[in-house]
Amino acid sequence: MPAAPDYGRCFAAWRAACADQWQAYTHHPFVEGMRDGTLPRAAFLTYLVQDYRFLVHFSRAWALGIVKAATLDEMRACSATVHALVDGEMALHVGICAAAGISEAELEAAEEAPENLAYTRYVLESGYSGDFLDLLAALAPCVLGYGEIGLRLAAEAAPDTPYADWIATYGGEDFQQTCREVGALLDAAVARRLGDAPETLPRWDELARRFATATRLEVAFWGLGRV
Repeated sequence: MPAAPDYGRCFAAWRAACADQWQAYTHHPFVEGMRDGTLPRAAFLTYLVQDYRFLVHFSRAWALGIVKAATLDEMRACSATVHALVDGEMALHVGICAAAGISEAELEAAEEAPENLAYTRYVLESGYSGDFLDLLAALAPCVLGYGEIGLRLAAEAAPDTPYADWIATYGGEDFQQTCREVGALLDAAVARRLGDAPETLPRWDELARRFATATRLEVAFWGLGRV
């Protein structure tokens, strides 16, 4: 499997622990179709509408992180991520869909697919029933996985791919900085709660499994981009 971007210690370890699922997620046929430009536009728009609905709940989950946080720094990091989602990613979706004739009202009214319900509610349940670490472990695959995908596609994509705007968003410096900050937040939160050798504790394996489950749900979510 290709080397991971440097998004921190916990990400690298949990990514390696679910290598097969991570490969299936970050090299899914949907992703490769964006890379070489062969992904049907209708499939991309179907996915994008569902991803807009996903981001509504994902933003709520990051806002829940403010409640679960133990320090002001953790609260600030969660707040900054909510801002990046609401004013960055969701704006991308609105813009692309508007160009395709899909209004913001239609995005808001779209019915969530079962895969969307499963993933978003899993992340929210992780936060409601668990602690700050449970929530971060469930949130991390989306943010950091899209960062990894965006970075790779920015280097590998066909020059004429129609998905250059999507790639530029996730491979661009603003989102990459968000990924580095999320990775640093994760490492600091784990160290604060589990100490300098978290890998020796049963809790580490529980968090790694939560990360792996969210990764499997990411794989299923790409399947929404079908026609």
